[in-house]
Amino acid sequence: MHHNVPAVTGAAMARIDRIMMQEKGVDMLQLMEIAGFAVADVARRHCGLDLTQRPAIVALAGTGGNGGDAMVAARLLHAWGARATVVLLKPRQEFSGIAAHQLAILDRMGIPVMEPGDNDLPPAEVTIDGLFGFNLQGNPRDEAARLITLANAQPAPVLAIDVPSGLDATSGEVGDPCIRAAWTVTLALPKTGLMVAPRDVTGAIWLADIGVPPGIYARIGVDAPGDLFANRGIIPIL
Repeated sequence: MHHNVPAVTGAAMARIDRIMMQEKGVDMLQLMEIAGFAVADVARRHCGLDLTQRPAIVALAGTGGNGGDAMVAARLLHAWGARATVVLLKPRQEFSGIAAHQLAILDRMGIPVMEPGDNDLPPAEVTIDGLFGFNLQGNPRDEAARLITLANAQPAPVLAIDVPSGLDATSGEVGDPCIRAAWTVTLALPKTGLMVAPRDVTGAIWLADIGVPPGIYARIGVDAPGDLFANRGIIPIL
């Protein structure tokens, strides 16, 4: 376990993303592919999946970057042998930009996509939570609240992307409702809210590299070890 890893607020992570994209020219699609691979890799290595047995996985996808990460993870797990289904938070016409781009890839690959409705979640061995990332303010409502409640009620354990949906990434305040994750894969650096949230909300926390150089952290006053990911791209935090 790594205890010398600094945690960052949601606002600090947003600044890091902006520096990566606007100054360094690493666009959101590139970051999303790396993040989605990390999520799929955690699912493959640490969530008890035997991909040779074609396990069913369900990915819950919001319209933002978190949902895009979930769609990338679903696509990769599908390619590795899983039977993936993606459940959308909003009707597909409300997806735009790179989230819509990822959705179009799922369609071309023949990965089933479910739109909002009265439907239950399909059975799965693992559910991936990509509804909300570190920008969520307040309690999840409407379809998001329904999907979180359904995910918590079904037997499949949940792998949350960055933070469990419903958890305040900065304060650790647990919303109503909030995903109860068995594992959380958090990206770049852990979020401050994750470190103080109850373990029955976050589950085991894994930290995944998305290629942010230490110098960028230093610019916003965060001292991240330069060799954090020198040996592997995913490290256990808690």
